[in-house]
Amino acid sequence: MNQSIYKAGFFFLSLLFLYLQYVLWFEDSGILNMINLKRELALQSQQNEKLKLKNQQLYAQVQRLKEDPEVLEGRARGEMGMIKKGEKFYQIIK
Repeated sequence: MNQSIYKAGFFFLSLLFLYLQYVLWFEDSGILNMINLKRELALQSQQNEKLKLKNQQLYAQVQRLKEDPEVLEGRARGEMGMIKKGEKFYQIIK
């Protein structure tokens, strides 16, 4: 009789162990999900750093445009093709 109780207890503990292992590894709050979340967090952090650098560069450009009228004029001429009053514009077509 003691032998069968030990076997039943061992069987129950084995099932409990397997269930707990399943929960540990495969549930939403398990280890595999945590690994995936850490990987996504690392990728998002890299993207955030790139965007932070780009924002700093854009902020620096805005400051230059606000502080120096020559920068603004050069940008207007280069990107928009603007000319001053009294200047002559020549277009060369090949």
